[in-house]
Amino acid sequence: MRSVALGLVVSVLFAGPVLAQEAQAPEHKITQSESYRMLEPMYATVINGDKPSGTLMVAIGLDIPNVALRHDADRALPILRDAYIRSLMAYAWSHVRPWIQPDVVEIAARLQKVTDTTLRKPGARVLLAQVMVRITK
Repeated sequence: MRSVALGLVVSVLFAGPVLAQEAQAPEHKITQSESYRMLEPMYATVINGDKPSGTLMVAIGLDIPNVALRHDADRALPILRDAYIRSLMAYAWSHVRPWIQPDVVEIAARLQKVTDTTLRKPGARVLLAQVMVRITK
């Protein structure tokens, strides 16, 4: 009887760490690159005449090979995101029309300029992941 109880206690002691390891979900990574930072999608209202007519959605990532600049960008991410959204709002209000596709080259150039200006030095490269316009009627 003692051997059965001892065996049960030993199996519970060894099973505890194994069950704890299985309970932790692995972290989902977009890429194996340490220099890549994916940002949440950003939205801006598309205006047609004097009424809102849709939404511009832009998803980007930043490739920052320089470690020091990457740390600066991580700290400045709220400021960068605010500057990106302000630039996209101005672009959506003045350039995006429901009947014309948005110019992804111009969007990328605008966001790259915002990045360089906000970080005060070049080295962070803006990579467009997705650009979409949703038109509402």
